[in-house]
Amino acid sequence: MTTEPNSHDFLREQAPFYALGNLSDAERSAFETHLNGCAQCKADVTAFLAVCGALAQTVEQHDPPAALRRRILGAARRAPEAPYRLSALAPWFAAAAMLVVTVGMGMYAVQLRQRVGNLEVQLRDALVRVDNGERRITVALRAAADAQTPLAILTAPDLQRIDLAGQPAAPRASARAFWSRSRGLVLTGANLPSLPPGRVYQLWFVTAQAPVSAGLLKPDETGRLTSVLDTPSDIPAPAALAVTIEPEGGSPGPTGAKYLVGLAH
Repeated sequence: MTTEPNSHDFLREQAPFYALGNLSDAERSAFETHLNGCAQCKADVTAFLAVCGALAQTVEQHDPPAALRRRILGAARRAPEAPYRLSALAPWFAAAAMLVVTVGMGMYAVQLRQRVGNLEVQLRDALVRVDNGERRITVALRAAADAQTPLAILTAPDLQRIDLAGQPAAPRASARAFWSRSRGLVLTGANLPSLPPGRVYQLWFVTAQAPVSAGLLKPDETGRLTSVLDTPSDIPAPAALAVTIEPEGGSPGPTGAKYLVGLAH
């Protein structure tokens, strides 16, 4: 059975693309009209925007390879020598031979050193610009690579959303999971209590057989988290998701109190 255009289900599937800015003008206008009257789609867009915003702040910067600096500095030292020997010094040698003006040669030598010094300064400035350009390229490439996995999950055809509510151990906590069996899981959360030393949050798939670990979680100092987890494609379908506090490194099964629980639909 196909989904009718402009139906709720059809428009809800466009929520991640709206958050990423990938809709055409006509699609965006239709989606925003629907969004004004649909609380469920508003919640989806809010969650997708939170994921996209968090991903934009996760990229680390790296310096370009040292070999690049050595290669450019080597070129800088060699660059000014050849042209000035061939094109500039030859006329002066001819003039000196004809006029035997030693003073003139001394003045030219001073000027040449000044010109070479200026060129070295210009080349060092160029090296700084190259370094900055290489750094920006490295950051952009890392950001693009880091964004590929969550983007693939959020646009998966089998995407499932599971909302997790705070339990008595953390009544203000909340989280939302976006799970694709074929691609993995993205989890966003807020108001999670600070972890005691040597402890970590652990996410569980609560299945008919037994809880199965889906990965370890560590919120920031404000209690917020955004995690991308590589869940096995053969993991049993969960009846619910749960988050507990476990010893550092995780546990084979849940041992601590439940902090978040959400039923899978």
